[in-house]
Amino acid sequence: MTTPAVVYKFVILTLLFLFSAADYLVADEFKMVRTNSGKPDLSGYYNAATLTPVERPKEFGDKLWMTQTEANAVLAAIQATFAGIEKGKSDGDRGAPKAGGDGDNRFGGGGVGGYNSFWIDPGSDVNEKDGKFRTSVIYDPPNGRKPKPTMAAMMKMADEGSSFTYKNDGTASWLSNEGPGPFDGPESLGLNERCLVGFTGAAPTLPSLYNNFKSITQTEDHVVIVIEMVHDARVIRLNAEHGPAELKHWFGDSVGHWEGDTLVVDTINFRDKTMLSGADANLHLIERFTAQENGDVLYNFTVSDETAWEKPWSGEYTWKRSKDVIYEYACHEGNYAMGNILRGARILESEYVAKEE
Repeated sequence: MTTPAVVYKFVILTLLFLFSAADYLVADEFKMVRTNSGKPDLSGYYNAATLTPVERPKEFGDKLWMTQTEANAVLAAIQATFAGIEKGKSDGDRGAPKAGGDGDNRFGGGGVGGYNSFWIDPGSDVNEKDGKFRTSVIYDPPNGRKPKPTMAAMMKMADEGSSFTYKNDGTASWLSNEGPGPFDGPESLGLNERCLVGFTGAAPTLPSLYNNFKSITQTEDHVVIVIEMVHDARVIRLNAEHGPAELKHWFGDSVGHWEGDTLVVDTINFRDKTMLSGADANLHLIERFTAQENGDVLYNFTVSDETAWEKPWSGEYTWKRSKDVIYEYACHEGNYAMGNILRGARILESEYVAKEE
């Protein structure tokens, strides 16, 4: 079991690492560094951004790899899409958005001018391995898509995402339905909205629209992985035993061991609410971090949760070693957004009730 003293120690080590990158991280040519026990030293910064989708587009079927021509076409289409995102122009003199947003609820809430393409950084290329280009991060099942979720998982996703996917019409229309509302209190909002975990996930960690950097700090007994999104930090104990099942963690209880040059991490004891949509306390994760000769890390993972999906699913993509560093990530500045969301909901509810009377 990880004690507060151990966590404090490795937080300090991580902070020291973030401000003092080793010489081999900034060398023009990477040279593999090994620990005293002969294991690859994975310590460093990594950019995990990729335009390869987590789930495979259906038109590729069971095809895991695509040609250079197909990869170029995918890149051109994705880059054109991002270049065309003009919502939320940065004109400081623009007026307020119309009530209820612009009606585009693909990302929840109706567009109100939050982001434009300037803020999006999903990467600039698709994932490559041995000169071949992946059609998806997921490779098992063979169709490259997550297995069918259970009914319990679908209900869980609908409940936990209700505040994010609520169709905003500028009124408290949720009051027309019986039961809890999507904005009843902080606990009714999604984990990502509450900034408890990042939506890139930490276990497993998946590519996202932005904040795809990671740092790894390694000793003989522990590995600490800091995720740029929401500065999530995982402390992985090496050659140890899992803690008691009663002790749950946002990122699970991670225990690792080495198999050759691959760090294998087994994670259980998750909380019922996790950063992986649909998963619950039965989530079991196996990850493999394999050092590459060029300094990159090949990241492989298998997700098992029989109460969430009909069968396990696996994925793989590359974390590219980087000379860049991780900067502070502030999800809610002073948590103003959370209070404003709830205050706004109370105002809409008052207006709705007054109109009904």
